[in-house]
Amino acid sequence: MGRLLLLAAAVFALVWLVRRALRPRPADTAERVRAAADLVACAHCGVLLPRAEAHEAPGGPYCGEAHARLGPRRP
Repeated sequence: MGRLLLLAAAVFALVWLVRRALRPRPADTAERVRAAADLVACAHCGVLLPRAEAHEAPGGPYCGEAHARLGPRRP
């Protein structure tokens, strides 16, 4: 019975250490939050999207190639 408890404790400790090692670091999380906070609005429809996913074209950032071809919305 004592060996079984010792084995269960060892397995628990091993699982805890592996999960702790695989957990994202705070710096990684902060970088993702910073990147997600950098939002731009599509010049055609106004949808907000991360700057990294925006299509840059003359007239501003766009949410897709179709809106980049159409250009900025006219008032």
